[in-house]
Amino acid sequence: MHQSTPCPLPRAAHEAAERGWHVFPLVPGGKRPAIRSWEQRATTDAERIARCWATGNYNLGIAAGPSALVVVDLDMPKHAEDLPPAGIPSVVTNGADMLAKLAEGHGQRYPGGTYTVRTASGGTHLYFTAPAGRELRNTAGNLGWKVDTRAVGGCVAGAGSVVDGKPYVVVHDVSPAPLPDWLATLLAPAPLPPQVPVAMPLIATDRHSAYLRAAVAGELERVTRARTGNRNNALYQAAVALGQLVAGGELEAGDVADWLAAAAVQNGLAETEARLTVASGQRAGAKKPRTVARRAA
Repeated sequence: MHQSTPCPLPRAAHEAAERGWHVFPLVPGGKRPAIRSWEQRATTDAERIARCWATGNYNLGIAAGPSALVVVDLDMPKHAEDLPPAGIPSVVTNGADMLAKLAEGHGQRYPGGTYTVRTASGGTHLYFTAPAGRELRNTAGNLGWKVDTRAVGGCVAGAGSVVDGKPYVVVHDVSPAPLPDWLATLLAPAPLPPQVPVAMPLIATDRHSAYLRAAVAGELERVTRARTGNRNNALYQAAVALGQLVAGGELEAGDVADWLAAAAVQNGLAETEARLTVASGQRAGAKKPRTVARRAA
């Protein structure tokens, strides 16, 4: 493998964009997005990239979905007790070993002939082009121990980023290969169950409660009707709006979180990620409490 030396972050961002990858800033020295709505705001525009990285030493985020990428993240154990589950052969000591065993079990070669980055932890990111016409989303351990994937709705820290003083470095600088069919098949999401109305135990006995029911129904519709690429943003906006009513004492936070999470799952989002987005939106909404006037009978 050809290994490159780390390059300055502004140049790394431009080089990624020249490959057609949509980039955005991560917090300096970390892997968290430095901006909200990062998937929608990720860009290949050279001027925007230059302006962004001129303001700080941001790490490089690559939005997998807009970039038409599927990145297979092969992690390393985090400590001595971080061991594979029972039944996994003793030769498997990390995510790369796990992927090799998975490939062997499916009669396939290890899919290593693609753009590859060594991560700060010593793990590996294998970049593949996403299959046309098939929406793949993030997975965590679905393929096996220490094997995650980032696709629509996900991002990775790109080469040039530095975390805990250690760089992300390109170790195989070629164009990303198409995602192998056998991996695409394993990563294909199960069909969604038939959608059913989200239960809202609000009793519309007067105009006040009728208004609340309509407000909740409108925000749930915003979430369930959101299109790919805007689903997480729609969920956040709905959580902000209903979070204002929670802060005003009109709704219960737990009820709102459950309703929104159920709507998000119906539209294909993972529940864990959805609840994190809802919690963030509710915190933002709490800064501007909203109440509904009660009219006299």
